[in-house]
Amino acid sequence: MSRIEISGIGIAYELLGKAGAPAVALTPGGRLSKDTPGLRELAEKLVAGGKRVLLWDRPNCGASDICFDGENESALHGRILTQLIRALDLGPTAIGGGSAGSRTTLLAAVHDPEIVSHLLQWWISGGAISLLLLGATYFGEAAITASMGGMAAVADLPMWAEQIKRNPRNRDIILKQDPDRFMATMERWAVAFIPSDTSPVPGMSPADFARLTMPVLIYRGSPRDLYHPVRISDWVHKLIPHAKLIDLPWTDDATVERVAAAVKAGTASYLHWPAFGFVDWPRLAPTILEFTGR
Repeated sequence: MSRIEISGIGIAYELLGKAGAPAVALTPGGRLSKDTPGLRELAEKLVAGGKRVLLWDRPNCGASDICFDGENESALHGRILTQLIRALDLGPTAIGGGSAGSRTTLLAAVHDPEIVSHLLQWWISGGAISLLLLGATYFGEAAITASMGGMAAVADLPMWAEQIKRNPRNRDIILKQDPDRFMATMERWAVAFIPSDTSPVPGMSPADFARLTMPVLIYRGSPRDLYHPVRISDWVHKLIPHAKLIDLPWTDDATVERVAAAVKAGTASYLHWPAFGFVDWPRLAPTILEFTGR
């Protein structure tokens, strides 16, 4: 694992494949790290297909630094991604991700479209239930904890346990936050997750989608996955009419059935199932290689 400072934020990353090969940057979902099972396996298949792949931990994820600057968290991630690609001198890069990774890469492509050769989208989050749950999970608990227990209580939240374990300085970053300013930031970041009648993706406007003139590949969502519903991927396609819309290379029920089995075994809940969330992602490699090879 390598580390670089981008805009004062320590970012953990890895580069796989031969220098000079066409680059692909992959971004996971949730606040999960680049080491979550499924992501590296996808990267390795892309490397075998002739790509150079960037895996990275976003701010507030994995071994990277925690940061509470920016208009909203996804916009912060998108900005850092394009700056990281430029700092590593990768040249125009295909960027892709699922769930939170889809938001990050959409906003990255809007922020700096010249560095994006192709845009790859799957598991696009949206809809009232998805966005309200995500906003409460990412920002509501932290804000309420700060209001009642201060920043020491925030640092003790389970949501930051991995980040502090892998990067101990993150605890100090949290403790140094002014509680009032932190709560205001959480409020502002939560506003970005209020469902909109004019845009399917938090932090994106219809005008933003119109700026995405690079080749775009969208994998259709699932009718049974309320986190990443099919109507959201279809709406994104409507706003990017030149995009190619295809089905995922696994059944609509695959993730749902895996979650149900894990809940029955007592290893997950219906709301929290990150341990195996990306295990199907390596199956995206053939279509990604075909699309980015154009």
